Amino acid sequence: MLLTRRRVRIETERMTLRPPIHADFREWAELRSASADFLIPWEPVWASSHLSRKSFTNRVYWAQRSISNDSAVPLFMFRREDYRLVGAITLDNIRRGPAQAGTLGYWVGQPFARQGFMAEAIEAVVHHAFTRLDLSRIEAACLPENVASRGVLEKSGFKYEGVAQSYLQINGRWRTHVLYASLRHDRRGRTLAGQV
Repeated sequence: MLLTRRRVRIETERMTLRPPIHADFREWAELRSASADFLIPWEPVWASSHLSRKSFTNRVYWAQRSISNDSAVPLFMFRREDYRLVGAITLDNIRRGPAQAGTLGYWVGQPFARQGFMAEAIEAVVHHAFTRLDLSRIEAACLPENVASRGVLEKSGFKYEGVAQSYLQINGRWRTHVLYASLRHDRRGRTLAGQV
């Protein structure tokens, strides 16, 4: 089966979001390594080969296939002023048919945390998902104690929907997550009360 290449590039006020390419390996590995203590508590266990070139090459090929078959949109986030990698954001598990939904995941390198980069990226990816991909629902989940992640989701218009017990293995343990969602036509909390 021949996969057609789809070009995805999203520009925000301060960043360029685009799929990873092989040339990004060194910068990605350095940022992930330097941010390991900051990231590991919130992520699945890193394999011993996590920061290897082979693992990264597989990540690049997965990104290309995922975009081509419309199952995910994995993007690296580059600060436009100096084209430095600041993190990544992925719209994954894209479901078509009656669902028209996807799941958002993201990470930011420690030197770039709490500078608004992730909120900017989330806003851009959600807009892309609703207007270009015609999705209706974007879901996200995070650990209850991850105050920064919960804050950026709420700031980005995601609404709390509940709790999922033993949702993902994080740092080697099954962990409960809080669930959030953003809807293209969000009417939650609105009623016709008081309208004539």
